[in-house]
Order: sequence, then structure tokens, then C-alpha cells
Amino acid sequence: MSPVASILLLWLAFGLSHVFLSSGGPRARLIHWLGERGFMALYSLVALATFIPLVSTYFAHKHQGPLLWGPLVVSSWGLWAIYGAMGVAFVLLFAGFLTPSPTAMTASQDAAQQGPRGVHLITRHAVFMSLAVFGVAHLMTNGYATDVAFFGGFPLFVLVGSIHQDRRKLSDPASSYAAFHAATPLIPFTGRQTWAGLRSLDWKAVVAGIAVAWIVRHFHSALFG
Repeated sequence: MSPVASILLLWLAFGLSHVFLSSGGPRARLIHWLGERGFMALYSLVALATFIPLVSTYFAHKHQGPLLWGPLVVSSWGLWAIYGAMGVAFVLLFAGFLTPSPTAMTASQDAAQQGPRGVHLITRHAVFMSLAVFGVAHLMTNGYATDVAFFGGFPLFVLVGSIHQDRRKLSDPASSYAAFHAATPLIPFTGRQTWAGLRSLDWKAVVAGIAVAWIVRHFHSALFG
């Protein structure tokens, strides 16, 4: 099997297992059998069992296959735009953890009643969308087939996963998620209250995100090539 096919199949296994385990029926039955902690342990185990081979397969075959496109940015300004995008990705990641969204699998039934705040006004799927920004940023400078299969899988997985989470939450008649969903955007920076979200971001997430982006950029060659 070609490296590109292997990467695509591993993405498919990772994505389908996530969708299946988080779907209402299977999730409820597994929680009944295993308990909440047991379910989360199984969920994490399946995620690691598919994601670790995905990453290792890519790193064993990166920059292989046909060149689908050359670097889409060659100027110093273009590179700084990518560094900025990675800063945004890390800020969204930390903000999503510091201000948990009711979209999370572990969110309580009444989490949406608190209303959107901070990063929720930028996107209701901050942690997910940080992965999408990461993938898109890396596609700008990595155009070989294995690169495109690996990094392109991030925004695709995020889009499918986010829509699935929204539909699962909206299907619960006891949830107040519909109001939260209507007040928050899926795609970052596309909502009417984006500016309010930026102003109310947790400053710790901003500092941590920028700091980690700088550290990763500084050691990127040594760590990832």
C-alpha cells in the first residue's frame, strides 16, 4: 500500500471511530456498560491507537509522492503570515481549554445556559479549529502528496467533527444548546461578535499561545525537520 493511501486510511479510521463513539446511541450504551470514566478511557485509547500510527506513517514518508504544488508563500512576509497563523492556532487551543465550550463531549447538560463568552464569540469549536488552522498553515509550504494527505486531513476532520458535535447537541430536546449555537460561529472570525470575542479573550491564553508558537518556531527544524 502506498504511503498516501496508508495516511488516508488512517485518517478515515481516526475520524470514523470518533464519530461512531461520540454518536448518541453507541455513546449512551458504552457509558451504561463502562461508566463515564471507562467510556473516556476507551475513547482515548481508540484515538491513540489510530492517531499515533497516522503521525508515525507520515513522518516516515513526509515529502514523498508527486509534488502537487510548490510553496505557496516564498517572501518573508508570507512566512510571517504562516507564523502568525500558528500563533492564532495556539491561542485558540489554549483559550478553548481555559474557556470550555458546551460542544465538548464532557460538557454538562446546562453548560450552554451560561451563554457564549470569550473565545466562543470567535468560534464555538476553539480547540477543534486550532487544529484546522494548524493544518491549513502547513499546507501552504508542504505540497507533496503525503504532506497534503496528512495536513489536509486536519481541516477536513475538524469540519466533519464540528458539524457532528453540533448535530448531536442540537438533537437533545433537554438541551439549551440551540441558543448557544445560534449566537456563535462555526468558522473562526466570521461571527458578528468577533471583535467582542477578541477583546474578552483570556489573557493567559494569548500569552501562552504566542509563547508556545515562538518556541515551536525556534525549535521546529530540530524537532520536526
